Amino acid sequence: MSEEKPAESVTVEENPVPNGRGPEASADATDSASAKPPPAEGAGKGTVPSSTPNARPEDTEAQRAESQEFLSAMDDKKNPRFTDFEGKTSFGMSVFNLGNAIMGSGILGLAYAMANTGVVLFLVLLTVVAVLSSYSIHLLLKLSGIVGIRAYEQLGYRAFGTPGKMAAGIAITLQNIGAMSSYLYIVKYEFPLVIQAFLKLDNPEGEWYMNGNYLVIMVSIAIILPLALMKQLGYLGYTSGFSLSCMVFFLIAVIYKKFNVPCPFVDFSFNATLIAVGNGSAPGGPDNPACIPKLVNLNSQTAYTIPILAFAFVCHPEVLPIYTELRNPTKKKMQHVSNISIAVMYTMYFLAALFGYLTFYGEVEAELLHTYSRIDPYDTLILCVRVAVLTAVTLTVPIVLFPVRRAIQQMLFPNKTFNWPRHIVIAVVLLSLINLLVIFAPNILGIFGIIGATSAPCLIFIFPAVFYLRIVPNEEEPLRSPPKIMAACFAGIGFLFMIMSLSFIIIDWTSGSSNANNGH
Repeated sequence: MSEEKPAESVTVEENPVPNGRGPEASADATDSASAKPPPAEGAGKGTVPSSTPNARPEDTEAQRAESQEFLSAMDDKKNPRFTDFEGKTSFGMSVFNLGNAIMGSGILGLAYAMANTGVVLFLVLLTVVAVLSSYSIHLLLKLSGIVGIRAYEQLGYRAFGTPGKMAAGIAITLQNIGAMSSYLYIVKYEFPLVIQAFLKLDNPEGEWYMNGNYLVIMVSIAIILPLALMKQLGYLGYTSGFSLSCMVFFLIAVIYKKFNVPCPFVDFSFNATLIAVGNGSAPGGPDNPACIPKLVNLNSQTAYTIPILAFAFVCHPEVLPIYTELRNPTKKKMQHVSNISIAVMYTMYFLAALFGYLTFYGEVEAELLHTYSRIDPYDTLILCVRVAVLTAVTLTVPIVLFPVRRAIQQMLFPNKTFNWPRHIVIAVVLLSLINLLVIFAPNILGIFGIIGATSAPCLIFIFPAVFYLRIVPNEEEPLRSPPKIMAACFAGIGFLFMIMSLSFIIIDWTSGSSNANNGH
């Protein structure tokens, strides 16, 4: 089989994800062919046998093409890469996975953001961010169609070589490790409170099931690790659908509570005092100025809400892996997946923020559920909502872990075939590292705030735009063409968001407050 050897010399860096290219319609195929001609590997493996010296030229070409196709298929079967498989994930499951990747714990802080911007300004900012996120995904999908690559790190390699690949891989790793750590922090601190409320333990006496460290380890081993060991991201579509259902339950509860909580609401401790002295009426009334919504509100906290909203749709590390596993993938189909996911999350974000704000107005806290606890710490509905939110963030961790493992493989094992031991070891090491950070480094969130403020703008705004400027040939789109001018402006917006976020974090550190959050 000497004819097969030249096929193994083809560099994976050039096209690590050849699966699914067939169904991509003319646009992808034409762009890919124009930007990257097929390698001359047929010279060795497609040679016409010497036993046919009298063959006609047409027959010779036909035999060569047939031989190339046959041997190429044999090579693909013999030597698959870890990203080389036929996409089998349905459209709906892809929407669930991408929606779950978008839906972070930041939804709990959007009512607070609306309180500090006003209803109209919040809606404008949220709309702008959603459109920018959709445009960013459009750039990634267009690049993947041009060069035939469906890996964020490999787009960086095509644009800037190894430094570009390492920059993208490191940004994805740090951003998603920070996100997973924040989710497990929620489990660590919220889960014991939920158990305490359900059991109505006013003074816990050190029971093991009230220890957040034990609970984080148990949740990681029993739920997160088995899901993280799945071979393909598409298998998590069902858990993503359930996770989104939990957040829909959260949204329904927020809307319901709007019509059951008086304004202004009465704090639980104050209400208990009123009942004790025989006066159960609440101060104020519906005409209280504190119960009038503000359409536009500018104050000292308004600027802090911009980074929260800017990073509300962070899902870009997951876009290309989901695209890779999509059944019959095309750019148009994947763009529909992303548009639907963003539209659904946009609607849920706005409704949760609106009804949360209209329930508490200026009294809403940075974490919405804590405000409900001020009314009644043992409210059964809110306790169920807390469980639903904990379930949702727990089921989001495996989705976020997949791109990190893929980035590590791209950086450290770019030419290796899929290997179960390596697949498992990377997942176990990542989860162990995150658990150690959550348990022994409670102040590490400040560091991840800096990381999120730098990596998130890079992944959403800067990298897609810069890769686009670098990869798309000037012959096709000159530097002064509208698409490239838009891409350059998009990168500038990313740098602006990065500077704003870092500035607010530094101000918080120097003043000792904690107002700036990354919102995801």
